[in-house]
Amino acid sequence: MLTFLGLAMVIIFTYLIMTKRLTPVAALTVVPIVFALLGGFGSELGEMMLSGLKTVAPSAALLLFAILFFGVLIDAGLFDPLIRKILNIVKGDPVKIAIGTAILALTVALDGDGTTTHMITISAMLPLYKRLGMKPLVLATISLLSLSIMSGMTPWGGPATRAITSLRLDASHFFIPLLPTMLGGIVCVLVIAYLLGKKERERIGVIDTLQTGQEDAPLSEAAAASAVQEDIKRPRLIWFNFLLVMTVMVLLVLGTLPVPVLFLIGFVLASMVNYPNLEQQKERMLAHAGNALTVVTLVFAAGIFTGIFEGTKMVNAIANSLVAIIPESLGSFFPLVVALTSMPFTFVLSNDAYYFGVLPILAEAAAAYGIDPVQVARASVLGQPVHFLSPLVASTLLLVGMVKTDLGEFQRYAIKWAILCSLFIILVGVLTGAIY
Repeated sequence: MLTFLGLAMVIIFTYLIMTKRLTPVAALTVVPIVFALLGGFGSELGEMMLSGLKTVAPSAALLLFAILFFGVLIDAGLFDPLIRKILNIVKGDPVKIAIGTAILALTVALDGDGTTTHMITISAMLPLYKRLGMKPLVLATISLLSLSIMSGMTPWGGPATRAITSLRLDASHFFIPLLPTMLGGIVCVLVIAYLLGKKERERIGVIDTLQTGQEDAPLSEAAAASAVQEDIKRPRLIWFNFLLVMTVMVLLVLGTLPVPVLFLIGFVLASMVNYPNLEQQKERMLAHAGNALTVVTLVFAAGIFTGIFEGTKMVNAIANSLVAIIPESLGSFFPLVVALTSMPFTFVLSNDAYYFGVLPILAEAAAAYGIDPVQVARASVLGQPVHFLSPLVASTLLLVGMVKTDLGEFQRYAIKWAILCSLFIILVGVLTGAIY
């Protein structure tokens, strides 16, 4: 019964948000409550939801202050010189811009943190995409896929860290055989970026209006409408803003302060120095309040979904049912089964739920077929490109908020590329022996 309820809940939830029958916030809240009541968990519902909210509260605070922090810096024009430099290099070619986006995102994602990756990549590149009339969905897709490869497989990234910890593995033993697969994933992201850029080039052509010495050339009407007001830019404070960002990033990596506190302090300093007038500070905060509120609300709604899904034990029931229905004849292919099922599993589950709840069950089942747990662990991270499209991923909620798009619209646009990327790295993992 729990397996049926869990699967039905996930299917209905996914259908409702992808067809826009409900907003993501409504679907994340209403659907799990209805299924929990159907399962007879009414008396425990409040405790489950509160537990879920407590779990996501730090992420909500982080995203709130991070959006405000980078919003103020974008307003102040911190990334304008970088945009002009990139324009001079790419000459308005969408293909080069898309590939440049992938290189930037892959590099930034080396630290394994999704929030940082999206904030830096989107903050730097979104104004450029808007000026040239490129689709922000292209930018979001490339950033997400880049993060899924770098964060998913590096031992210090979230998914790999959880897999290694959960099965008590040696990090180097886990990671080194995965290196060819990771390189394959990087190539896949670059190829997808090329294809997306080529589509944009066919749609809008190569735009040469912003070459060196022509920064003030007329922009298209849409680009002009998206340009930041000149009177709020602070070009004389660019070095202060740059040092502030670098300081925040260094302290973030060192773990000196809790990340939400770090971004709160950064936001306050950026506001005070760039806009000393109190009225201007309020204006800048209100300018980004809508975006921040949307993202934070989604995070808390995702906490409701996760709290009920885990609290009712639906996730455990689905995992056990999966293990039970795998035929013995497929035993030798168990790592491949884990890799393929990690796509839907990690889409509907948080990484904590999957790697600490489901993965040990899968590893134990694999052991019955003589398969090393490390192979199962490596296979489990290959579905991350699909996982990062989940509404339960805080950094993805930040991403859709920053590019000002609807989550369902982004999922419909990016899902085929995410599945393609996952299938490709699974193939590379099989061919290179990483999961066999």
